[in-house]
Amino acid sequence: MLGLLELPDFRLLDSTGNRLNISQIGLPLISKQILLSQLQSGGFDPQLVNLKLGNDSEEFGVVEWRGMNLSKGYVGTKISTLDPNSYDAWGVTNNFSEYRELALLAIAHLARGNSPIVVGGSDALAVPSLYLEAGATAVVQDKSGAANWAIFDHVLGREPREKLTGVIKADGTKYPKSTNVLSPEDWPIPSLEVIKQCFGQYHCWTVPINNEDFSPVGSILFDIGCDRTCDFCQTPTYGTGYKRMTPKTALVWAAALKEAGARSIISGSDQFLGRVLFPEGKQEVLDILNGLRELEMPISWLNGIELRKATRGGGNNKYDADLTPDEEIVEAVWGWDGKVGCIHAYIPAERPIVGRESYKKLLPWNHHCEMMKAIVRSGVPNIDYGVIIGFPDDNNESLLYLEEAVSELFQELKTINPKLILGCGVMCIAPLPGTPQDYSIREKNLLRFEDPAIFGNVIMSSSDTLHLSYEEVADWQRRLWNLSSKSTVISAEPLTKSVSFSKVLANFGKFFKQLL
Repeated sequence: MLGLLELPDFRLLDSTGNRLNISQIGLPLISKQILLSQLQSGGFDPQLVNLKLGNDSEEFGVVEWRGMNLSKGYVGTKISTLDPNSYDAWGVTNNFSEYRELALLAIAHLARGNSPIVVGGSDALAVPSLYLEAGATAVVQDKSGAANWAIFDHVLGREPREKLTGVIKADGTKYPKSTNVLSPEDWPIPSLEVIKQCFGQYHCWTVPINNEDFSPVGSILFDIGCDRTCDFCQTPTYGTGYKRMTPKTALVWAAALKEAGARSIISGSDQFLGRVLFPEGKQEVLDILNGLRELEMPISWLNGIELRKATRGGGNNKYDADLTPDEEIVEAVWGWDGKVGCIHAYIPAERPIVGRESYKKLLPWNHHCEMMKAIVRSGVPNIDYGVIIGFPDDNNESLLYLEEAVSELFQELKTINPKLILGCGVMCIAPLPGTPQDYSIREKNLLRFEDPAIFGNVIMSSSDTLHLSYEEVADWQRRLWNLSSKSTVISAEPLTKSVSFSKVLANFGKFFKQLL
């Protein structure tokens, strides 16, 4: 048997117990659902070991930020309760720098036993040496799943059915990635049992809404890869290219989720509209989303959808591209009729005005505003508008300009739909290892924290700009949060529960008062 470990919920606390990071409790296990079903189809017996379940808590470190000591810990099931020899092999996944220390602690504990440990995920791919030093047997470098069968055959001593590809072993041996990258179309449909194990509760970033109407929630990753090369993003380093599910396969997944009891779907796809780059792509978009409506399965775009690809120009970056909204696509992606369609959308505005140069997917500001108005007219009731600050060139003037422009846009959106729940999720740059943004910030000596609990946490500023200190960036972050129509103060929930962005903002308000 294989034990596939889901890490407990990392938390960062101030001295009074206010939580200063976003909980992942309640989110569906998107990657585990894919991995469990893929390994089952390969003849393995994978078992989910979900350490997010449970009410135990444990601290494992302290980091200083703005002159205050913050406690690093986790909640769920204690890592120390795991028997390292209870499975023939372990699989550990970590996609987030913020969770790095926690993942390394878990790997070091499992390494006390005799069972091999295979590690994957974006953070492990970026800094494999740290994971190998902690005790991993191998780190998977292939994000498509093409390397999984061969590496588990290898560590279990089985007769290999495929040659090793896309992994780094503990002895330093590197095996190049396979040229036969898997597509989401190749991933097996998960069993009802796997789907149920990976269910989440309805979840949006900034405010809880009626969970019972849309929970439990299942997940579908419609595509992998991207055609863009934005400075902040690790995806171009994966080497998968852009690959997508067909409408037929996507709707078979959705039907399986519904049969298992899901009442809505969260998608982690941020390039769902990447398919419009192909001649048949627009029709695929319409077929999938109309099919979800026929199944009466609402969808939430938790990771955002590229707005430029919802234009008549279809994401074309040429100077004369038609950047007016494609109303048919907008209605399909974000439309809501009170029962089916898009119940919630995260909008990756990133830097809609000054600073767009780092993001090749962004629209010019006037076209961005027109797109946002079209999205709101489509009926989506709940929008989280994501903005990123802390770029090297940021200064007081550019952030003031940002504040004024977004405030004006929000007023226009609320005029279109006064009932719109509109949140402004202001995040600080979190320099992802191996990205051009990471290199640039380090080259300019702007990064102030090497601790992943800080630089991997978008709720915490971790770097100076050329004009502002990280403390001043944090002050601007707090100020810009006030743009949100959801910024009502919500008392902190017990830390064993999911903590939404709004609760983190409320906790940050209390935290900042201590600094005054």
